[in-house]
Amino acid sequence: MTLDLASLDNATRLLFTVELKPLQGDRFQPTGFPSLGAATYQGKDGQKLLVESAQSMANRLETTCWDSSGNKPVEALAGISHVTVTRKGAFLTDTMLEAHRLNSPYLLENKGDTSFIDKLKKDLGGLAEGPIDRKLLAKVLLHYDVGSLIHGVFLAKKDLAGGRLRIARALSMFIEASGVRVAASGGVKNDHVNPAGVTKDGFGNVPFARDEFTADRIDCHVNLDLAQIRGYGLGPAVERLLILLALHRVRRLLDGDLRLRTACDLKVVQGDDIGATRPANFRLPELAEIEASLSSAIGQCKDMMAHTNVTFDGELKKGKDEKPTAVGDDAAEDGDDDESDEDGKD
Repeated sequence: MTLDLASLDNATRLLFTVELKPLQGDRFQPTGFPSLGAATYQGKDGQKLLVESAQSMANRLETTCWDSSGNKPVEALAGISHVTVTRKGAFLTDTMLEAHRLNSPYLLENKGDTSFIDKLKKDLGGLAEGPIDRKLLAKVLLHYDVGSLIHGVFLAKKDLAGGRLRIARALSMFIEASGVRVAASGGVKNDHVNPAGVTKDGFGNVPFARDEFTADRIDCHVNLDLAQIRGYGLGPAVERLLILLALHRVRRLLDGDLRLRTACDLKVVQGDDIGATRPANFRLPELAEIEASLSSAIGQCKDMMAHTNVTFDGELKKGKDEKPTAVGDDAAEDGDDDESDEDGKD
């Protein structure tokens, strides 16, 4: 049965606020930022905390759609556009895995005879000067990587219209907590062989402090910009496809494993029945309903999308004296998506 999205026809935004709680106990560990730590701030009702940022959630949303065992999209998304990169005959990466999607160095920094950036230049011909033709840009993004129309992209190469080609996120998601309090704890890394060893070399007993948090409430906020999707000018079939793809990502993430970090394992409070805050009469469809409609939606747009294969033949050089850019346990998975794609919305 085809999913009825008529209730969204006159809406400019689709908004959800989904209450979460720790899977076990009361404590959880938020995202951490360099030179900042946990992002606490004062709201009108007291102390608040950013549990997971919009850029990190964008990466998590795409990860839910990826079959890591087969290095391809999950079966329900067969036929969508994305770019696969191989090296020496083996899988290297894909735009669905890249933090900046099409603005990946494995695509744009490749110097082969038929480089991907040359393809983009040809397809985006006419955008080098003057106002950006957003419909043409959206059409090219749809052809190569439909996820860029959902999660945004910033093609920051000077060779591509002077680095002016950008699309804001149509789907944003973040998690914040209210009424938060620090749950201070700590521990020690034990060395039973040489407790008094040189700690800077990894030996010896090393005590450490650790801050987790408790909260009165944890909320996951979802914002789908329907007006932006219509503004691409790609027609009703593409609009329906993009909405279904966005709903599919949200539902798969909320239904799946919300273990964001070792000490941040969350679950949805209200179960499967999730209602929108705007428009108020819309319910988040169940996964089976969405996937039943996705196949036909993808089929109607198949001539506008392609699975592109690119070979990366450059060196995988290592930077010198680079320092970690994230802090805290498992923090390396946070903040790896550029926030600049939010800045260029017209």
